[in-house]
Amino acid sequence: ISGYSLVIQARDSGSPPLSSSVTVNVDISDVNDNSPVFTPANYTAVIQENKPVGTSILQLVVTDKDSFHNGPPFTFTILTGNEEEEFTLDPHGVLRSAVIFKHMVSTEYVLCVQAKDSGKPQQVSHTYVQVRVIEESIHKPTAIPLEIFIVTMEDDFPGGVIGKIHATDQDVYDVLTYTLKSEQKSLFKVNSHDGKIIALGGLDNGKYVLNVSVSDGRFQVPIDVVVHVEQLLQEMLQNTVTIRFENVSPEDFVGLHMHGFRRTLRNAVLSQKQDSLHIISIQPVAGSNQLDMLFAVQIHSGGFYKPAYLIQKLTNARRHLENVIRISAILEKNCSGLNCQEQHCEQSLSIDSHSLMTYSTARISFVCPRFYRNVRCMC
Repeated sequence: ISGYSLVIQARDSGSPPLSSSVTVNVDISDVNDNSPVFTPANYTAVIQENKPVGTSILQLVVTDKDSFHNGPPFTFTILTGNEEEEFTLDPHGVLRSAVIFKHMVSTEYVLCVQAKDSGKPQQVSHTYVQVRVIEESIHKPTAIPLEIFIVTMEDDFPGGVIGKIHATDQDVYDVLTYTLKSEQKSLFKVNSHDGKIIALGGLDNGKYVLNVSVSDGRFQVPIDVVVHVEQLLQEMLQNTVTIRFENVSPEDFVGLHMHGFRRTLRNAVLSQKQDSLHIISIQPVAGSNQLDMLFAVQIHSGGFYKPAYLIQKLTNARRHLENVIRISAILEKNCSGLNCQEQHCEQSLSIDSHSLMTYSTARISFVCPRFYRNVRCMC
């Protein structure tokens, strides 16, 4: 406890008694009675041979229970194990290489490190750091090509995470970093540590091929990343049909079924090859294990097929469609919760283009807006 605040009252013996109060603040000054504490108590680290001088090996973490003027900044010193000066330790506790290590020369070093606090008198503590020298990377990273589909309302894409690159390396201690060519950084970014791809706002309709690479520090491998951006038209929303799937998650649908089902659906509902199938959104049904897929079909000569026509086509081809994935229902309207006849039910569909859902898998990522149905009975 760093201090106390006391309210003291003095009362006299008169009639009536009179009194007054005063506040007394008592500050407890700190004595430097706690040593620095390393977390963890001892360290193990690795460095690959042939890494350049100055490579970061380890970050020491030190805390002190004393007040700030008796704690940091800490002074770090390597007491033993660094007789040939192979290592340096900076004021922030970062252990770095001072030579280029060779696995054939030595495979292990054990350092005794001291941390000293800023109090008077100073308190010290020690830790041991075991550094293993391993062979340099011999395997190239491998990465899975990624295809990303983004659906957004006209010029209204807010940006955000649209997918993640999946890369691996057979060298156990390799740390992978991801980079994007500079000329594309005005539209996209890639997190250098985890491979997440971020799109900035206002993407135009079209196809983007990203120049992304992954590196393990020795080998650099290009990754095929293709981004398709489709902007919705308001007329699409007035001609949508929903297919409701049973027992499938959005990620499983995107990763396992979307390509195959899209191809089968095109064969079932397109009258001409030039017609265009637009998957507008996929969205879990609240409180169930079902999934809704919202789509519309654009006629090559202009306009869109009416929902009733599409439903007739889907009904005729339902058995064929279910060879790909189980269908629970085919909906133009979803008025099941209303106590009115189907022909007296009116539905409106709204899209929230600023509430994007990203369903990311290793090979395919699908980014789409959230949609809402509003239904009411018509008298």
